[in-house]
Amino acid sequence: MRVALFGGTFDPPHRGHIRIAQAAADAYRLDSVLFAPVALQPLKAGLETAPFSERLAMVQLACAADSRFSASTIDAPRADGEPNYTIDTLTDLRRQHPTAILFNLIGADSFLHLRQWRESNRLLTTVDWIVVSRPGSPLDDLTPLQLTETERSHIHLLTNVSEDVSATELRRKLAAGEDCANLLPSSVAAYIRQHGLYSTRYQISPASLDSSSGSG
Repeated sequence: MRVALFGGTFDPPHRGHIRIAQAAADAYRLDSVLFAPVALQPLKAGLETAPFSERLAMVQLACAADSRFSASTIDAPRADGEPNYTIDTLTDLRRQHPTAILFNLIGADSFLHLRQWRESNRLLTTVDWIVVSRPGSPLDDLTPLQLTETERSHIHLLTNVSEDVSATELRRKLAAGEDCANLLPSSVAAYIRQHGLYSTRYQISPASLDSSSGSG
């Protein structure tokens, strides 16, 4: 069994996320990709998002795009109110799937800041990593991460897919009432309309960070 965790804010989940997950599943023969919206990212303190329950509901709808996809609550809000640290999440994932070959699917923009994350040395050997290129975040130079040979052996670069959807720009368009049908799964677009997300219920800050994968 080959399982990948795909974490992120997913605010909202869009077609770019689907393309990334499908490309990774095809390239690395993944049996399952777990879309896991994160409740509270340590490196994005103060980022205003739609409630976790709303983001999870949208992820569940988006996962209908591929039978290999499913929504996961592994990064749900913690009882103690603390942030969701990736090392804890991956440790839980290993506990849940003790015999599986595990991967963490992540965008290059987040991966290139990995040394800021908690227990980064453990992170790089707990599971394998599928790192996806993103506009403005090339993967041709990983030297700033000062990877050991063992750590580098756990990293797989996926450079033949480009997720060019900015979640920040998408939220701005939704708040302005623009048509985003080409950027969202139809079921997610319908959910957003039905629940009035990104219009009057939530304030969209122009300085909000993108909702691509990455935690801390």
